[in-house]
Amino acid sequence: MPRGQKSKRRAREKRHQARSEAQRLQDAQAPAAEEEESLSSPTPPLGGAKSQDEEKPSTSQASLSTDFSCRTAADQKAILLVQFLLRKYNMREPITKEGMLKHVIGKYKEHFHEILRRASELMVLAFGIDVKEVDPTRHCYALVSKFQCTSDDRMTGEEIMPKTGLLMTVLCVIFMKGNCATEEDIWEVLNVMGIYAGKKHFIHGEPKKLITKDLVQERYLEYRQVPNSDPPRYEFLWGPRAHAETSKMKVLEFLAKIHDTVPSAFPLLYEEALRDEEERARARFAAMLLTGAVASVHSWADFRGSFSHL
Repeated sequence: MPRGQKSKRRAREKRHQARSEAQRLQDAQAPAAEEEESLSSPTPPLGGAKSQDEEKPSTSQASLSTDFSCRTAADQKAILLVQFLLRKYNMREPITKEGMLKHVIGKYKEHFHEILRRASELMVLAFGIDVKEVDPTRHCYALVSKFQCTSDDRMTGEEIMPKTGLLMTVLCVIFMKGNCATEEDIWEVLNVMGIYAGKKHFIHGEPKKLITKDLVQERYLEYRQVPNSDPPRYEFLWGPRAHAETSKMKVLEFLAKIHDTVPSAFPLLYEEALRDEEERARARFAAMLLTGAVASVHSWADFRGSFSHL
């Protein structure tokens, strides 16, 4: 082989070797870089928030879906943090930022707020529970249920029910559909979330039985046949217990949490939720007046009775 061709061949081999070495170095550095990037980059919202003119759910209902098929380092830390929060709650131990940093976050402390935000989204979706800071000075947190009818919403001894998150999703769809949603509407959303009728779910068990029987028997949902439907079709409404234990505003807060926004971002739903809050306030005030009037009557009767023997 002529000397010139040999030189060219050696040059090509050296360039190929150099590229191979560079690629190996890049591959070795990629995992660390990807992990750091996944923690620093913001989480895309669970579906985009709709504009003020589009408040009805889309056919895909991506806004209520949770896609964890590709888990980043932040997602994995968020899942560990959820487990930590549940364990602390079950052991009736205080939940503090210090504890979360020490036992879960570790070296990623600069990403604490992002990981906590993702964990909070998981808590809302799975259990219908918010994670709220109750002591900004000591950075203490509490779990706040979406189903709580006391003045202090903090959970102090109730059992965390996995079905609560699914129930909140169903109530949300019903609210968005004008307070009555067909069974097709409900399953369209649940299917996007990976929940299917007749297929056992790792959290919710058999979901069709849960929403058409269990939650109906517990009076959280009303399940009835659509009038004059042939073949029969069915629809869902809020049950009396849902009306008593939660509100449209809390359900709208649930929706806003999923969208990573605020309830007022959905003006039509927000106006309806405000009207509902006003009606509830008037009903509570009327009940207080009635209770006070009855108590006054009883007191007057007792007062008169004390003088009847004179």
